[in-house]
Amino acid sequence: MPYDLSKYLVIGISSRALFDLSFENEIYEKEGLEAYCKYQIEHEDEVLKPGAGFPLVQALLKLNEKIPNKRITEVIIMSRNNADTSLRIFNSIDKYGLDIKRAALTSGVSIAPYLKAFKVDLFLSAFEDDVQEAIDANVPAAMIYSQHHDYRTDIDEIRIAFDGDAVLFSDEAEKIYQEKGLDAFIEHEKANAKKPLPEGPFAKLLRTLSYIQNEVEFEKPPIRTALVTARNSPAHERVIRTLREWNVRIDEAFFLGGISKAEILNAFGAHIFFDDQDVHCSPASNYVPAAKVPYKRTK
Repeated sequence: MPYDLSKYLVIGISSRALFDLSFENEIYEKEGLEAYCKYQIEHEDEVLKPGAGFPLVQALLKLNEKIPNKRITEVIIMSRNNADTSLRIFNSIDKYGLDIKRAALTSGVSIAPYLKAFKVDLFLSAFEDDVQEAIDANVPAAMIYSQHHDYRTDIDEIRIAFDGDAVLFSDEAEKIYQEKGLDAFIEHEKANAKKPLPEGPFAKLLRTLSYIQNEVEFEKPPIRTALVTARNSPAHERVIRTLREWNVRIDEAFFLGGISKAEILNAFGAHIFFDDQDVHCSPASNYVPAAKVPYKRTK
């Protein structure tokens, strides 16, 4: 029988998100595709350094070792590289002992049409166009920020942090804040405190993680989640009631009311942080891997 990816948590990740390809990408941008391909082939036996998405992937794959004879996650390389230049990627995967068997290599064309075919639950890429097209196709996706240093994280417990509005929840309240200001936002949230927020692009992913936390028989829950939001009282009530309505467990919640998120995320030790704004992702990326969730484009 065919291998059924719908039974697993499936992460699609680009080669630039998994490995540090900043130098190689600079060759591509300055000298063109032919020079990039030549360099990759000439250096295909040189192991690539881990990229910003590496700690998360390594930790997620470790889940498959925690219960005998039971797989939980699958990771798929989804890259605009062609097959001929991809050997360096696969050689590096092998050297690090990553249990990644599958890839989609599109030779420069969009990744987005293949995401649902591979049953992808989360797509991470360093290429903005692919991430935007994924979000437009209703696939949870984020553009991962290039790392500035080596991230050190414990791979025995996966720690994932989410912003609220426009990430876990829809951008309904965010739009009110942007268009009418803070006072209007607070009044709207107070008036709708008992009305669950509409789902955002990462609501389904949070549900999947919650299912793994609660339903899969681990000796110790291997995933810890956090909500890190600029909301504060009284706008916190609607968030709490929404999560309760979804029957979703969030392990830690931080209602910051304008306090910087970066040091909170560093203290939490996130393997990755998802937010919709550069003003939060950029400083956070100095401490933890951070990824920007774009707004869905209206047709």
